[in-house]
Amino acid sequence: MAEQIRKARVDEIPEIQKMLAAHAQRGDMLPRSLSELYDNLRDIFVSLDDDKPEIIGTCSMHICWEDLAEIRSLAVREPYQGQGIGKKLVEACIAEAIALGLHRIFVLTYQVEFFQKMGFQVVDKGTLPHKIWADCLKCIKFPECDETAMIIEI
Repeated sequence: MAEQIRKARVDEIPEIQKMLAAHAQRGDMLPRSLSELYDNLRDIFVSLDDDKPEIIGTCSMHICWEDLAEIRSLAVREPYQGQGIGKKLVEACIAEAIALGLHRIFVLTYQVEFFQKMGFQVVDKGTLPHKIWADCLKCIKFPECDETAMIIEI
């Protein structure tokens, strides 16, 4: 399979939202509204299978502060999981962070092993700036978050 990774387009947001909603229903991540996805369109990368006209994966890199960004909403369709697509999406986010002059990227995740292999290290959530908790206030699990905070220095 040949795939490409690029920035998402406006017309792809409904498809991205459906893919994220499927992962959110399983409890893998927070759901994202169409409004939120349109507002953050420039944060979103997609992976496409050159042989099929569908998005097979997505991931966002959201700038939080002058030297801190967050990896958000990493999702890969089930038939494509385990093929390195998630890794390539995260690498695209890291490359963009480096190009923008950012020095740290964090993630709140259930996929600790995946992110450890990418160089992220577990940190105490309390070490992250309070500004990042705005999204958490919308979560049904707040304030009893069971995700693991991880960070990478770049």
